[in-house]
Amino acid sequence: MRIDLHYGPQQAAETQRNSAPEGTAVNSASRGPAEDHTQLSGAHIQVAALAAQAAQLPEVRQERVHALRQAVESGSYHADPEKVADALAAHMISGPAA
Repeated sequence: MRIDLHYGPQQAAETQRNSAPEGTAVNSASRGPAEDHTQLSGAHIQVAALAAQAAQLPEVRQERVHALRQAVESGSYHADPEKVADALAAHMISGPAA
């Protein structure tokens, strides 16, 4: 969220308070109700879209992750470079999964 420190109407309200002749009270009701303004940046739309994508992702299969981690750490896991290259190329061509 971005806050604009140079927002005009707030400065105008300050000017009205200071411009009243000395000894003259400025009634807040005569100035009208104060108005607040908000401007959203659009980041909330991106956050909602990412949350929706995350909700659609499959759950992590902890057993498989643990087994693969052990295989990598022990040195018994060997990936086929050709399969890795094919999968990487297919992923780049088709784009990331939604």
